[in-house]
Amino acid sequence: MEILQVRHLSKSFGDHQVLKDIDFTVNKGDVTSILGASGSGKSTLLRCINLLETPTAGEIFYHGEDVSTMNPAQYRSHVGMVFQSFNLFANMSVLKNCMVGQMKVLKKSREEAEKTALYYLDKVGMTPYIHAKPRHISGGQKQRVAIARALAMNPEVLLFDEPTSALDPEMVGEVLSVMQELAREGMTMLVVTHEMAFARDVSSRVVFMNDGVICEQGTPQEIFENPRKQPTRDFLARFRQA
Repeated sequence: MEILQVRHLSKSFGDHQVLKDIDFTVNKGDVTSILGASGSGKSTLLRCINLLETPTAGEIFYHGEDVSTMNPAQYRSHVGMVFQSFNLFANMSVLKNCMVGQMKVLKKSREEAEKTALYYLDKVGMTPYIHAKPRHISGGQKQRVAIARALAMNPEVLLFDEPTSALDPEMVGEVLSVMQELAREGMTMLVVTHEMAFARDVSSRVVFMNDGVICEQGTPQEIFENPRKQPTRDFLARFRQA
């Protein structure tokens, strides 16, 4: 079942065209990894899908409905996003961070929001820290809270924008393990990442972007073992040498 369709999407900032005629589809249960060098347009694509940027041209459909006609807050409750820089509220406890969106957007009662927040915080292993403020926990823990916060909104799709790039190497594994568990449970995910092993082993589809276009897309086996385009081969060769 198709959940998201991106059709002829372009995005420019002034004279600089960042995205050029992007086309792809996200099906229910897909884990799609988006790869590419810095500046290839990956994060801008995710920000357009989540209505944080307005496309210059093209359309995005959620279950066949043009997302530009939808209420952004309601749409984002279905298509959640986990950011590179966590974006937690510094003045709120871990628990409150996971409750506020449910109460404001989903209009849940405090009791219901707390119950849901506690469930997902337990799921990501953060129950011992529910009363802590973000400044008192590690980067990996903050990202796990950010994932719990997104899950608490009961999204159909989760977008991840380089969720491990701001983390120390020893913290990367704890976040990737949460994401792998979500993939096993069938969560539909769109992941901008430099974690090649995750893209190869966990994804159902891999999209390689280069200079604002989708250069190549296919199964992990097709992209990693038999890339057809030279930019894809060059990109993967750099990572194999790293």
